Amino acid sequence: MYVIVIAWLYVVLMMAVVEATSSIGTLLGALLTFVLYGALPVSLVVYLIGTPARKRAIKARETAELAQRRGSASHPPDAGSESAADAVAPVRKEP
Repeated sequence: MYVIVIAWLYVVLMMAVVEATSSIGTLLGALLTFVLYGALPVSLVVYLIGTPARKRAIKARETAELAQRRGSASHPPDAGSESAADAVAPVRKEP
């Protein structure tokens, strides 16, 4: 996929060079040619094509976090250095 992206950007770069070196062309026209024909469409296509891979990566990360949480929940709370209960004193009536 990246070969096509690189090839397209090369073609658009050559279009921009021709625009800049032409007798009726300008540098602004060359810049707009490169951005509007090259960088903007290519970035959009790469983003859209990469969407399924990003979704798979997010799902894998969430699954790993869930498995890690489940693994740590199976240990009793006093197995480590944490206390088994809250350290809040019970509420009592005044004498």
